[in-house]
Amino acid sequence: MKEVFLTSDGLKELEARHEYLVVVKRKEVAERIKVAREFGDLSENAEYDAAKEEQSFVESEIKELEEKIQNAVIINEDNLSKHEVSLGSTIVVAFLDGDEEDEPETYQIVGTTEADAAQNRISNESPLGQALIGGKAGDVVEMTAPNGGTIRYKIKEIK
Repeated sequence: MKEVFLTSDGLKELEARHEYLVVVKRKEVAERIKVAREFGDLSENAEYDAAKEEQSFVESEIKELEEKIQNAVIINEDNLSKHEVSLGSTIVVAFLDGDEEDEPETYQIVGTTEADAAQNRISNESPLGQALIGGKAGDVVEMTAPNGGTIRYKIKEIK
């Protein structure tokens, strides 16, 4: 598995989720399987099938989380440059429509595991993230839109 870039808070969230699955969820599913077995014939036991399927999902997520945690590379937010956008940077950008600027928006560039559009956390591997990496305050960056057009943003500030 390749490196998984995470903030220290992101790593803590993954570890907490892993612990919950191992300590709590695994036991709940095992209990559901035990109860479903008591219903008798397993070949026609929907509760047993559902519990086994849930067990498979839980074990799969545990394995995935273990791999991500093992391959985690922590973004040292204390050492980030305020002069150039990099992984972990928080930036203020404005969408450019011709020569007009929209209202500035603030984003943080994070690894794909922590990307969350609702929290304005964009992946370093996304088209916008890739366009912004290496940029400086005042730069205009361009990215290709899904329809093939060009979208431009002005980097207003690197926090």
